[in-house]
Amino acid sequence: MLNRYLLPLLFLGLIACTDDSDEVNIISHEVNHAESNLEFFLMDTVSRSNFYSFGKVKTHLKKDGKDLIFAMNGGMFNPDYQAVGLYIENGKTFSPLNIDHDQEGNFFLLPNGIYGISNDNEPFVKKTSSFDDNSNVKFATQSGPMLVINGKIHPKFKKDSENLNIRNGVGILPNGNSLFAISDTEINFYDFALFFKEQGCENALFLDGFVSKMYLPEEGEDDLGGEFGVIIAEYE
Repeated sequence: MLNRYLLPLLFLGLIACTDDSDEVNIISHEVNHAESNLEFFLMDTVSRSNFYSFGKVKTHLKKDGKDLIFAMNGGMFNPDYQAVGLYIENGKTFSPLNIDHDQEGNFFLLPNGIYGISNDNEPFVKKTSSFDDNSNVKFATQSGPMLVINGKIHPKFKKDSENLNIRNGVGILPNGNSLFAISDTEINFYDFALFFKEQGCENALFLDGFVSKMYLPEEGEDDLGGEFGVIIAEYE
């Protein structure tokens, strides 16, 4: 299920006293895990090389007779394209939990958190500090900051912040489905978090910034490029 959400914002131009307005278009995609196939992809186990792009994931799935219907980059990565924080794929931990509190950057704007899927196919978003057991986790990616925490917007976000960027993230809806979203223009953290809060997400996690893309051809988002670490993909 896809939605387009128009978020009215005050346009902060170079001309003083303007009353022009702008709108940020947020594209979202809802995944019902009881009816859908959603997996995380980082490295091709045969070639031992990263997928990097949506196109390579699509080709990989096609070999098994599967069709890619949605994809989005799934968290921050190091220069070698490996995950900055925890990464679990098919129950195997490829990168450990990152509990470093002394570095700068969005990932380390605490609380940060984890988006994952349990072995029972139930999605979750939780703070890193609340994650203490990966024994029942099939997929997980760690990123930061959290956008919404127990129904409240991250306390360090400011309504009038001029820290604008393309942003993507994921939250858990009241019905238990995952809600993925990306802004198609620059937006601050507060307004992006507000989107998830208004959709009813008790918890939501920021995934990444300007590099972010979404593949969703039914909505005209059909760019198969990109240069990512973790990729989250839905197929049929």
